[in-house]
Amino acid sequence: MGLALHAVPGRGYRLATPLELLDPGMIRRQMPESARALLAELEVFDRIDSTNNYLMQRLGDDMASGHACFCEWQTAGRGRRGRRWVSPFGNNIYLSIYWRFARGPADLAGLSLAAGLAVARSLEQLGVEGIGLKWPNDLLWQQRKLAGLLLEVRGEQGGESQVVVGLGLNTRLGETTVEEIDQPWVDLHTIPEGREISRNRVAASVLAALLESLHGFDKTGFDPFVENWAQYDVHQGKSVSLSMGQRRIVGIHRGVNRNGALLLETEEGIRTYHGGEISLRGVD
Repeated sequence: MGLALHAVPGRGYRLATPLELLDPGMIRRQMPESARALLAELEVFDRIDSTNNYLMQRLGDDMASGHACFCEWQTAGRGRRGRRWVSPFGNNIYLSIYWRFARGPADLAGLSLAAGLAVARSLEQLGVEGIGLKWPNDLLWQQRKLAGLLLEVRGEQGGESQVVVGLGLNTRLGETTVEEIDQPWVDLHTIPEGREISRNRVAASVLAALLESLHGFDKTGFDPFVENWAQYDVHQGKSVSLSMGQRRIVGIHRGVNRNGALLLETEEGIRTYHGGEISLRGVD
């Protein structure tokens, strides 16, 4: 389960750090009324393969927009591009939300950016300073990954779309799991302002922010989010490289457009790139 235990001579064993398990009632009570009105159903599981998998498998069950699922432990958590998401028991936030849009998948460009912005602002409201966004859907603190989003979409052009938005947020990574992570990481417990924040309060805050963001995007698209995204963009105006399989392109990151596409200044001029299988890295 990824939990560290300490032996106590003459008494037995104890957890190295205390656990605060998720409480659906507490989460609901700490959400603003406007967000609770958007929450169709809230489920909290002890163990599941993946919160995204669970909701994706239920797409035919006539779920209502705002159906949310947390779990304490993911046995097969996933990140972007098929990467494994390290998911120890009871120490982080693993959340997925279902939303049905009247617009087709092509009209959902920028949704992952709007979702990332919502999470960043919610953490800022909890007092966590210095949160940045890395296109298209990572949250960073001092250039280390704090959270990531995974969006999965089903739908047809000209029809409606069904979307599952998944969030993995590091609140406290256990000692036995950090060796499995292959990139610079950080958790809220490491950040001075985040160390004492209740895990249930964090869960309530990010859930409320995502619900309100999905509701807002449903009405307006990404356009109203562009300026706010720029305030958090850690790479804007800097040299970056984009990797697409074996192909690599270097240029100056010039922000994002109204569709959430990355604007990259190259020798041939400004080019636009959408998410998917693109990986972005800063260039020193």
